[in-house]
Amino acid sequence: MPTRQFRRPFRLLALAAASLVSLAQAHAASPPTRVTLGVLNDRAGPYSDLAGEGSVVAAEMAAADFKAQNPGFDIRVLSADHQNKPDVGAGVVRQWIDRDDIDVVLDVPFSSVALAVHQIVREKNRLMINSGAGASEITGALCSPNTIHWTYDTWALANGTGGAMVRSGGDTWFFITADYAFGKALERDVSEVVERNGGKVLGSVRHPVAATDYSSFLIQAQGSRAKVIGLANAGSDTINTIKQGAEFGVAEGGQRLAGLLVFLSDVHSLGLKVAQGLVLTEAFYWDLNDGTRAWSRRFAERHKGRMPTMVQAGVYSGMMHYLKAVKATGSKDPATVTAEMRRTPAEDPLFGRSEVRADGRVTHPMYLFEVKKPAESKGPWDYYRLVSTIPADQAFRPLKAGNCPLVSP
Repeated sequence: MPTRQFRRPFRLLALAAASLVSLAQAHAASPPTRVTLGVLNDRAGPYSDLAGEGSVVAAEMAAADFKAQNPGFDIRVLSADHQNKPDVGAGVVRQWIDRDDIDVVLDVPFSSVALAVHQIVREKNRLMINSGAGASEITGALCSPNTIHWTYDTWALANGTGGAMVRSGGDTWFFITADYAFGKALERDVSEVVERNGGKVLGSVRHPVAATDYSSFLIQAQGSRAKVIGLANAGSDTINTIKQGAEFGVAEGGQRLAGLLVFLSDVHSLGLKVAQGLVLTEAFYWDLNDGTRAWSRRFAERHKGRMPTMVQAGVYSGMMHYLKAVKATGSKDPATVTAEMRRTPAEDPLFGRSEVRADGRVTHPMYLFEVKKPAESKGPWDYYRLVSTIPADQAFRPLKAGNCPLVSP
């Protein structure tokens, strides 16, 4: 029987052991951190190749990669088709919030839909990490603490492709523009770059989204005699305009087509014979480095052998940065999480070092590419030649130039 002088230490040891058991039991019983994210995009229309199911694949990859290192997380990925209609997209998001208690809306190509969702997530205190829409107003005068704009915007495209074309002698422009928020924003931003560099805009014409016949628009553009015909559209609209431009002999007539938003999926659809020589600006390309190649091959295994677009890569990158911030803060409160996302730069092989600014704009390098000639391509999806890298501090609109009310004067 232990003496009195040993009884106290034994009691302390017993209490300590009991406490450890209680803590272990409490930890084992604690539920996983549930995070619900929804990929909202065009699943069957003109933007389905550049985003669509591929963006869902990217989000599911992010969920699997994060959970492999953090088994205490329960991550759900929902998806829906907004049909390129703001009312449909808004209805989906409201249902997701009310029924599924969703935390984040991802992707959202088509700027008119993105601007509608932008208002809802602010009203309902949720988040949108936008990879697909381009309108620079999202982080300009309409900026919100509940929206982060990840991949690209119209200012960056104008600064990259527009600036390069003017500097190479394309000093007169005519625009063929998609008649919605993105197209108008892109035409405006490129026009500013053209005029700032001493060029002149001779006119423009607007077409409905998902048109089938661009002949009348191309005839007007040819009649302007502008050196550059700027295509302020995207997806199948861009593909079909370029195809019909080749049929109309635009290049033979001495004019250059500028695809102001061209995706890898567009070049794949066009083929190098038609797309060769196009100059374009992107935030990501699968063959940039060992990291982009490794991730893109994993993506292709899950998505019918197709390499990712910058939009799809942006879904993965933005979602991973969000999940890391949730882990770091132990919170899903939007203000808490976004503060952490701004405090800690994102580092990944897809976009390099990315920083979230006060206006919600994410800055990272952008790249100016030229589409290869068929003889230069070494195999499937080998489509781009890197012309130049635009550093992060030059690639996007200066912070105080966007008139965002969240930015101190």
